[in-house]
Amino acid sequence: MPRLAQFNIIKLIDELDSPTIKEFKDFLAPVNLLAEDSPGFIWRLKDETGTDATAIETPYEDPLIFVNMSVWKDYASLADYTYQTVHSYFLKSRKKWASKMAGHTAVMWYIEEGHIPSLAEAKDKLDVLNSKGSGPEAFSMTDVYHVDGSKLKS
Repeated sequence: MPRLAQFNIIKLIDELDSPTIKEFKDFLAPVNLLAEDSPGFIWRLKDETGTDATAIETPYEDPLIFVNMSVWKDYASLADYTYQTVHSYFLKSRKKWASKMAGHTAVMWYIEEGHIPSLAEAKDKLDVLNSKGSGPEAFSMTDVYHVDGSKLKS
């Protein structure tokens, strides 16, 4: 059964150890644990510490670009976690920590069950979304597709 992969990036306004980023950094572990405990959660990107992805080398040259990636059973599970939990506070508050970036900063796509997407694959999907717009191959949270290629919502 296909699963839903999601990848998102933010460009922090300062280094991760900066006092400006403290609230964001302090809540990474609790918000990540909340994701892992959420219905429909399958996998998330972690560095060697096993807590978050802050030490992972990203496919971006800018050291202030922070990446996040996860796999979910379906869109409903991801949407519930994203918009119906404390995670939504961080979406609404991201201007405190993040610079505005051109284009989409989050992408979703379907993968085969058991597949763990790579950062290169995820970046490629975000590049597809930004160059071609939402479609069955790569889509945004506001322009979602079913696994069969039909539109779920827009």
